[in-house]
Amino acid sequence: MKYNDIRRKTRSVKVGNKVIGGMAPIAIQSMTNTDTHDIAATLAQIRALEGAGCDIVRLTVPDEGAANTIFALKEADVRIPLVADIHFNYRIAIACAERGVDKIRINPGNIGGEENVRAVVEACRKYGVPIRIGVNGGSLEKHILAKYGAPTPDALVESALYHAGLLEKFNFYDTVISLKVSEVSAMIAANRALARRCDYPLHLGVTEAGDTEMGSIKSAIGIGALLADGIGDTVRVSLTADPVEEIGAARRILSALSVEGQSGMNIVSCPTCGRTRIDLISLSARFKDAVRREGLSDLPLRVALMGCAVNGPGEAREADIGICGGDGEALLIARGEIIRKIPESDVIDVLIGELKKIKEKM
Repeated sequence: MKYNDIRRKTRSVKVGNKVIGGMAPIAIQSMTNTDTHDIAATLAQIRALEGAGCDIVRLTVPDEGAANTIFALKEADVRIPLVADIHFNYRIAIACAERGVDKIRINPGNIGGEENVRAVVEACRKYGVPIRIGVNGGSLEKHILAKYGAPTPDALVESALYHAGLLEKFNFYDTVISLKVSEVSAMIAANRALARRCDYPLHLGVTEAGDTEMGSIKSAIGIGALLADGIGDTVRVSLTADPVEEIGAARRILSALSVEGQSGMNIVSCPTCGRTRIDLISLSARFKDAVRREGLSDLPLRVALMGCAVNGPGEAREADIGICGGDGEALLIARGEIIRKIPESDVIDVLIGELKKIKEKM
């Protein structure tokens, strides 16, 4: 089954040169951790994120000076869409819209009364800037928190729909919604519930997920479970690490789900057992390094590295290319057909050569 066959149908929201929702590719996002007032450092990090495959970059904009950085970045010919993260000061949101930002992330409940929301909406409508309603488990409205006693999935959904209703009151529907909480199961449940109650595109992420190792695991579970349900239109893997690492983690999640056109290489390898007669653990690591070194990681291919002839041929049947190990040798297999035997020492070179041939034909 193709991924788009199960994907939830949503509105389409244009963010700069990208589209979130509809059947548009799932956009990978990250956020700078530089001082936004430092234009050079912020620009360098944005370039690094873009080079890693990021589609949309968010940056915090706490004041007028930081808002001016938006203009400077646009003057520096930054093409990747920029999202201004706004809290409390609705005037800064308006300033960012005026300076050419591509999207604004706000919580309409913390920028003042309805007149402030109306002012932001009017500015966003004038400049064609969409709004992301960012609901976070750590900053729910007092009346909702009092009602539910904790940031439960129902509390998160009620907050999101309340904020969406504020924007709808002023005829604004160019909206993306995110529900983020550090508890993975609550994040999944909240987004599933919200997906049933609106057709806005959803931004997925597990907030405060942790360092690269634990944060990647939590994000893979939370984001992956929802994407497997067809829910989600843009993702951010939040890590306590260099933001560039978030992009690799997001790409690996998409690859594991075989999302068409965004997956990169999906390496399928067996865990090894007593039947294994080749050094598959070392071979797998060396193959991964070779793929990266040769610039082949982005190829949307399935590669199978199997340790023996018992399950190997069947497991490798759907692979574009792969091997099944023998005693000091391996069978080279493509789409379920045995091509030839190769010595174990030649496996990496042969596989890389086959991948390059496939790349030339694509």
